[in-house]
Amino acid sequence: MKKFILFCLLIPAFHSFAQVPEDALRYSWYPVSGTARYMAIGGAMGSLGGDLSAANINPAGIGFYKATDAVFSPAFLINNDKANYRQSESLNKRNAFNLGTTGVIFGSVNRYKPANSSAFSISISQVASFSNRLRYSALNNYSSFSEQFAEEFAKSGYSIDEVLTTNSPLPYGSATALYTYLVDTATINGTTYVKAAPEYLLDSGYALRQTMDKKTGGGVYDLSFAYARNIKDKILWGITLGVPVIYYTSKTTFEETDTSSNVFNHFKSFSYTDDFTTSGLGFNLKLGVIYKPSEYVRLGLAVHTPTYYMLTDTRTTSLTSNLETPTGNPESFYVKSTTFTNGKEGESKYVQLSPWKAILSGSFVFREIENVKKQRGFITADIEYVNHRGSRYSSNNDEPTENEKTYYKGLNKVIKQEYKGNFNFRVGAELKFNIIMARAGFAYYTNPYKDAALKGNQMLLSGGLGYRNKGFYVDLTYVHRVTKDVNFPYRLEDRANTFATLNQQQGNIVATVGVKF
Repeated sequence: MKKFILFCLLIPAFHSFAQVPEDALRYSWYPVSGTARYMAIGGAMGSLGGDLSAANINPAGIGFYKATDAVFSPAFLINNDKANYRQSESLNKRNAFNLGTTGVIFGSVNRYKPANSSAFSISISQVASFSNRLRYSALNNYSSFSEQFAEEFAKSGYSIDEVLTTNSPLPYGSATALYTYLVDTATINGTTYVKAAPEYLLDSGYALRQTMDKKTGGGVYDLSFAYARNIKDKILWGITLGVPVIYYTSKTTFEETDTSSNVFNHFKSFSYTDDFTTSGLGFNLKLGVIYKPSEYVRLGLAVHTPTYYMLTDTRTTSLTSNLETPTGNPESFYVKSTTFTNGKEGESKYVQLSPWKAILSGSFVFREIENVKKQRGFITADIEYVNHRGSRYSSNNDEPTENEKTYYKGLNKVIKQEYKGNFNFRVGAELKFNIIMARAGFAYYTNPYKDAALKGNQMLLSGGLGYRNKGFYVDLTYVHRVTKDVNFPYRLEDRANTFATLNQQQGNIVATVGVKF
């Protein structure tokens, strides 16, 4: 990673803000969940329609409904993640229940113009799940997690007494490190340096045993209100008002341990814990149109506006250090960040704009006739563009300080420099055997990172079965998702940053039960 893009993360005056570039991807780089039918065909719903999930992709698709339909979609996630950190691999598992698209569609035919119809839908869906656990451990003779605290304090211009107060300017990192003597000043040849205790061990050529354990939970829950018009089954248009609700929690524990037998190198171990929560809601619009140039062909175009999120972060950290005294005996120190925030957890209120996206779609329906029972299947595909570099942050305070303005300006610059727009591809098919349907799908989400050293992509393979008879239907789908990504346990300004490569495999079992009235 380029060092200049990290400056805003290291300016100590902005200690109260917890947002980092990874947050921008968290709410934009994920495949949207939906009904079992939608998931089985790879999420390629941009021109196909006839499914409640269309409200979150191309709302024109609900315009195919001419009666009332109620849908319920429970799901179960199976997570298996592999992390490679400095040539050491770790395997993590965590499972969770999920909720696919669930709701009601009200369709009606225009009594004066029977060729025209309209539809309205209300739905809720957990479009993203954050339930996971990431853990990795390896030897590192290159850098220490604690060095970021030393950098922060050295550049702050504050004295130790100014930092170690009940209203500290640096409560979550440097204050805890200074209080526990994990970071201290040292005078060498008349020059005073800020030094982290593990650096003495690294300077002697020894390695640290580093362990990162991060448990996350919550998700993005999207409440959608969609309306669509169908004009002679030729042109359909629709609009969706989305109200996504975000709840994200993480508990990160990072530990370092001396691997040498030397009891006089100042350091034995430390453990740093960061409890973090994001909550809030947003608003967005999805606009779409579907055009049928012939009975067999459907073409779709949809545009999603950026989501305007109003979010609140809360944060508490703690640090335990075990240091070696001049006699070689260890001594322990412990402190929480609340010691430096008047006993309160940290809080930051801000606005985040997610990227806009556009979706171009096409479908071919075999034997597309009015009697849908005689249709034999379809193939469908979507091409989606997401402008990840367009994410933006700003303060949500009535009178933001100059520090806040400067921080968010720097963070937005980092996002613009680090990410890029990317294309995502989805394709699906269905083959119908009277009341039984077989489906398959594929989706590929490309790399959102500008830096060639950072590899990120997602691939989904899906398959499922459906049953439809006399207004009742049941669908069952399995989706296998493979995600390649990176994770930075910490960042330093004075050198290239070490990171873990992630290979995450997720199984998603989705069922949908529906009734037409």
